[in-house]
Amino acid sequence: QVQLVESGGGLVQAGGSLSVSCAASGRTFSNYRMAWFRQGPGKEREFVAAISRTGGTSFYAVSVKGRFTVSRDTAKNTVYLQMNSLGPEDTAVYYCAAGNSVGATASPSNYDYWGQGTQVTVSL
Repeated sequence: QVQLVESGGGLVQAGGSLSVSCAASGRTFSNYRMAWFRQGPGKEREFVAAISRTGGTSFYAVSVKGRFTVSRDTAKNTVYLQMNSLGPEDTAVYYCAAGNSVGATASPSNYDYWGQGTQVTVSL
């Protein structure tokens, strides 16, 4: 089993930057593909970004590509999401997730473990 705990959320102005992190427990962290999802007010959960087991490849939603960067530090059992050029449309609760390395990367059903989420609010 893997436990995931997000941190680093907060309030930022439009155009600003913020980095959120996801700390994982357990020694099987490196066996999982990691991903970030988000859910805004009145919206369904949507895929944001994912990173492979080794950290060698990453995949982004079109809406964040070029602005967000996902990375992982296996030694620290931590995944990061660096968010730049933030806008009000990025306001959401951001969730960290862990799953296997097969199937559709952007599908929530492909992830077995989820964090509690961290709130990111972007003001105009």
